[in-house]
Amino acid sequence: MRFAIGAALAALLCVLAVDARAQAPKPSDKQVAAIRACADKYKEDLDKVEQKCLFELVATPCIDKSRGSDHDTADCYDAESAIWDSLLNENYKKLVATLDDDQTEKARAMQRAWIAYRDTTCHFYADKLQGTMANPMITACQARETARRAVLLAFFSTL
Repeated sequence: MRFAIGAALAALLCVLAVDARAQAPKPSDKQVAAIRACADKYKEDLDKVEQKCLFELVATPCIDKSRGSDHDTADCYDAESAIWDSLLNENYKKLVATLDDDQTEKARAMQRAWIAYRDTTCHFYADKLQGTMANPMITACQARETARRAVLLAFFSTL
């Protein structure tokens, strides 16, 4: 009986540990504010956004503090990606608010095509590398492509 209880407790702890690692850390308000301020500062220069904002404010400091595993690194990129994704969605809504019905439909088609491009491009790392190192490469790619798209959509809404 003791063995069964001990085994059940060990199994439960393993499940809880896996569940806790399954969720990437949520970006802090300070991290969100830092990326938003940087993106706003360089909003008309994609190259500057990539040089000054992308990975420099969230992912790289997070990776430097982590244990360095592929999983931890991917979590850091996921946290940054979440910030850029939020900006992308806001910028898309701003853009659509400036469009007529025909332009809105074309913008939707453009976004669907971009999502397919981003997903197939970023997931190619798994096809090419075929190992756990692909995971941080995929998440870094998703963050980078999402940041680029967020800036592009912001630019479109100013035209």
